[in-house]
Amino acid sequence: MPIRRDIKTVLEVNSHGHASVAFVNTKFVGCGHGTKMNKAFTLEKPMDLKKGVNHVAVLASTMGMMDSGAYLEHRLAGVDRVQIKGLNAGTLDLTNNGWGHIVGLVGEQKQIYTDKGMGSVTWKPAVNDRPLTWYKRHFDMPSGEDPIVLDMSTMGKGLMFVNGQGIGRYWISYKHALGRPSQQLYHIPRSFLRQKDNVLVLFEEEFGRPDAIMILTVKRDNICTFISERNPAHIKSWERKDSQITVTAADLKPRATLTCSPKKLIQQVVFASYGNPMGICGNYTIGSCHTPRAKELVEKACLGKRICTLPVSADVYGGDVNCPGTTATLAVQAKCSKRSPRAAQ
Repeated sequence: MPIRRDIKTVLEVNSHGHASVAFVNTKFVGCGHGTKMNKAFTLEKPMDLKKGVNHVAVLASTMGMMDSGAYLEHRLAGVDRVQIKGLNAGTLDLTNNGWGHIVGLVGEQKQIYTDKGMGSVTWKPAVNDRPLTWYKRHFDMPSGEDPIVLDMSTMGKGLMFVNGQGIGRYWISYKHALGRPSQQLYHIPRSFLRQKDNVLVLFEEEFGRPDAIMILTVKRDNICTFISERNPAHIKSWERKDSQITVTAADLKPRATLTCSPKKLIQQVVFASYGNPMGICGNYTIGSCHTPRAKELVEKACLGKRICTLPVSADVYGGDVNCPGTTATLAVQAKCSKRSPRAAQ
């Protein structure tokens, strides 16, 4: 391969979405991703080539594909074109160069995130900032009853497993308009954990510092619900027997549920609106449609309870006469705290 000495050769990967990581001769070159509005992107990074045969590998991943609807054949993802720029002969197009194709990862195939599978590979001391790397650590379950979370703020992008159970995907390196990730704390259900010797396994696609991951307990005293009257009913409203699905609920209207941690009760309704409220938990605001009795009715139904179920219906809260035909939404923020001890008699 004729290489120019005066400029750096560049690997260019054009993708329809959603993310890619590139290697040349087993060395990391770079990673790239699209956005919510524009999933297509171009990964363009300088690289070093050697004399003779060079090997290019691209890990392409998708963040979810539509499985129904019209024109699915036009919804594209994955690598579209691969080129090398900066050669004596100009640009070399590798798109039709006879690529090999493997689906998934060897670690997934061996299930090295399970107790049985992790013994099939040799684990080495962890090193920070290693792309496409599996990491493992052991930990004991924190005491108490508060929710347990992983603080993944020092990682990049990847998958998380606890005791063989997948707890989700993290993507800390993808920042929103304010320059922060949309999420960095990830819940670990206590039902997944043992008292001692739990195993956390991560697959990091980009760069990260696993030695700085923290396992924390958090106080979830502010609880919220945001549900529309057109939301489906709770999944437990149906059950399957053999090949038949039957309705088990008295009605299929949506309901909102607020639940405090054990030993805590709903002591305050901070916000309640039925209409078209806006915002996120902790920052709800009343929209252009609002029924003034919503907070009063929620307080009557929920104060002093650990679990509170609320109907989502204009029959309960009333409708705003200025907003006929509006699909109404119920938004509630409540505060939980321990029951106040009774005064001595």
